[in-house]
Amino acid sequence: MRHHQGRDGYRRRLGHRRGPQPWELETAVATVGTPGTAVPNASARAPARLRIVGGRACRLAVPLAALVALFGAGSPPSGATEPSTDSMLPAHWVPFRHIPAAVDLTGPRRDGQLTLAVGGRLALLGPGGVVGFAGGDRGYVTDRGTEPYIALAPAPPAGAGGRSFTRDDMFALEPGGSPAVIRIDGRGQATRFAGLPRGSFPNGIAFDTTGAFGYRLLVSVAMGRATSILSIGPQATVRTLTRRGPRVEGGLVVAPPSFGIFAGDLIAPDELNGTIYAVDPSGVTRTVAESGLPHGGDIGVESEGFVPTGFSARTTAYLADRSVPGNAHPGADDILELAGAGLERAGVEAGDLLVATEGGARTISVRCRQTCTVSHIAAGPAVTHAEGHIVFSANL
Repeated sequence: MRHHQGRDGYRRRLGHRRGPQPWELETAVATVGTPGTAVPNASARAPARLRIVGGRACRLAVPLAALVALFGAGSPPSGATEPSTDSMLPAHWVPFRHIPAAVDLTGPRRDGQLTLAVGGRLALLGPGGVVGFAGGDRGYVTDRGTEPYIALAPAPPAGAGGRSFTRDDMFALEPGGSPAVIRIDGRGQATRFAGLPRGSFPNGIAFDTTGAFGYRLLVSVAMGRATSILSIGPQATVRTLTRRGPRVEGGLVVAPPSFGIFAGDLIAPDELNGTIYAVDPSGVTRTVAESGLPHGGDIGVESEGFVPTGFSARTTAYLADRSVPGNAHPGADDILELAGAGLERAGVEAGDLLVATEGGARTISVRCRQTCTVSHIAAGPAVTHAEGHIVFSANL
């Protein structure tokens, strides 16, 4: 993940260099190993020292009509098919559709389509390919080249009435001099939903689907030497859960009830030291696992997704591979897919967490009960520059 200067010249790198971490961690550490090998909880310790990540300038958003003309129903994949690691791994990410400038996806809407953040716009991906969404004068647009991660409002909980988010409304991060969360309703009309602290850099977004956080929208923002975790209600009320979180970013997710001692927590990756963290509703941070994968800026763990209920060999995982010319992992502008049959061979089950690195999409599965187990199960093409969330569908 990179930080960028925005269209107003204000977007900038924030909070990368820091000394001792300000938060206290309770740990339930797992190490990479054979599936089913649990590691008992370890004593508290500080994560590895972080390092600075460089920024680069943005390009203007691509007009929506130009995006649709560019990839139409979705071009054939780029041809970057060779996995970056051992062919003995049970699964591999491979190109599914060539879609320039995609940086994130959400899981299926009620109509089964996935939503893409692509080229400063939004699009929908379904069995028939890609179609534009939220265009026009009241539609959605942001700077191309930024990382406006997105989240899809789930079905409201039973008995919520008018106190819940509207199903299938989209929410997108908007960095810059006046950072915010943007709401895009089902008609494709965009409005500024909630302001975020001035001087912060929003870098992660997820919905609480368990109720542990009150079914609120959760956002991570870089603030100085640490990260703040915010929760936002359907009336745009913003609460701060912690201002002393670890340096996390990317495809945040909330753990389902089956995820053992971390059930209901916000699960967040740190690409710089390779650690996966959990933040509970009171703002307390614990270590879920050390990924055991390469780490560093634009290299380490970035993307996450929980395997859904009803998972089978027909279920496919999807991940955005963004083109970043000149990067050690330059990407190929593809949407990658990971077949359910390969996940089954790897022993993956519903409720497991998949975590992929930004560089090469090296992927682990994490299963937690009283302790957590971690297994290295997959990799992508060596050029992969993965961004955003891992999502699942059986209908594409």
